[in-house]
Amino acid sequence: MSDGSDRDPAPPRVPPGERIYAVGDIHGRDDLLAAVHGAIAEDMAAQPAARSVVVYLGDYVDRGPESFEVLDRLIHGRLPGVRSVHLKGNHEQMMLDFLSGIPETAWLINGGDATLASYGVPPPHPWVEAPELARVRALLRAAVPEIHLQFLRALELSFRSGDYLFVHAGIRPGRPPEDQEARDLLWIRGPFLSSSQDFGVCVVHGHSITPEPEIRPNRIGIDTGAFHSGRLTCLVLEAETMRFLGRRGTGRAGD
Repeated sequence: MSDGSDRDPAPPRVPPGERIYAVGDIHGRDDLLAAVHGAIAEDMAAQPAARSVVVYLGDYVDRGPESFEVLDRLIHGRLPGVRSVHLKGNHEQMMLDFLSGIPETAWLINGGDATLASYGVPPPHPWVEAPELARVRALLRAAVPEIHLQFLRALELSFRSGDYLFVHAGIRPGRPPEDQEARDLLWIRGPFLSSSQDFGVCVVHGHSITPEPEIRPNRIGIDTGAFHSGRLTCLVLEAETMRFLGRRGTGRAGD
């Protein structure tokens, strides 16, 4: 990151001996998550690291057909020998809001209907009346295992490693990374995506879909629309290098 001089800024780094695998928005594609887990395991076996961390950037549920299975894999199918960090996405927040009784249907029209179906709950029309919505909510509460609820409620908003900050959506320009609001971390787009500001960290995020990973001096976006594109991106960061599993090429982060 920039040191305030006229020299080219040093590329961001992760701590010595650490390797980070950052996984983009999964959105109910358990088949793709299983494949990424396999690729990570193969990569670790081929190139061992002193410490490995897998950071999932949120949006595990909705849109794709296997939200139940994705949460089950994240809970019960964790990769051995690595630290797993699970961040919260706006879709997990919407699901929790729905379960808690917040009277709105935005979740249903933003992929929540697919999550209901994955738990065996027939999705209603998104503009249902309040009594029907309450009935669907009760059915979902009964269908979601307690361990899934515990997982969703325990999700983190951010993770920091070296010069990298991992969040779901982004950060608010002009505010220190440590002084961000939860809504921005989960939802922000325009002000963050259009900013060329040096945030003091390189922000790794999902939330905003691009056909390929989007690499900028101050951020790396890795939501490649897995639920419809079939491409779940996994970014690998080590020392001052970055690469993508299943993609050719490697280089210095920030190049």
